[in-house]
Amino acid sequence: MTGSQGAGRLFAGLIAVTAWLAVSLRAWIVVGAVMAQGRTALDGLVTVFSYFTLQANVILAVVATACALRGETGGFLTRPSTRAAVTVYIIIVGLIYAVFLAGLRQLTGLAVPVDIALHRVVPVLFTLYWLIFVPKGRLTWRNPLAWLTFPALYVVYSLIYGALTGRYLYPFSNVPVLGYPRALGYAALILAAFYGLGLALVALDRAIAGSAIRARQ
Repeated sequence: MTGSQGAGRLFAGLIAVTAWLAVSLRAWIVVGAVMAQGRTALDGLVTVFSYFTLQANVILAVVATACALRGETGGFLTRPSTRAAVTVYIIIVGLIYAVFLAGLRQLTGLAVPVDIALHRVVPVLFTLYWLIFVPKGRLTWRNPLAWLTFPALYVVYSLIYGALTGRYLYPFSNVPVLGYPRALGYAALILAAFYGLGLALVALDRAIAGSAIRARQ
């Protein structure tokens, strides 16, 4: 193991601990609030893990854990394409929160640092991890289309969840207020943002790899 690989595994471990802690605390807070309303703990767990933020952070935590424990030898979870996909997901989490969602709810107590961790700290840390430690030059222009699978499935899930429960988790997916045409239009725009960011990440990956090759010549 080189010094860079060791540092990468340590940094991935830091990210994994941060993400798991933030996810666990958010689940504990939401389940407690839901039970205080007379609903069940299971209902609370379904609610909290129906948010894209939580799902993306769980995926990130799993990948970061694999990278910390296995380095570059963890199979699918540690592939550069997998880590790049997670980078796209978590950057979108941070951007949508910053542009559309921050300030919509008044948070207090422990919920404040947990919210910051999920939407700001973890996205920044994992993006830095990708930039510094993930091998470059292994992505293809086909990857961003494959990376759309998770957010596209989430769009379907969120609409079904909202229709069944009457709870729409994001203002841009609130069908009773917006109607299906506008809600689906917003979903298409968000998926386009995922795809565009994925293409940008592939371009950056290739640029960094090319620069490294030229520097060695």
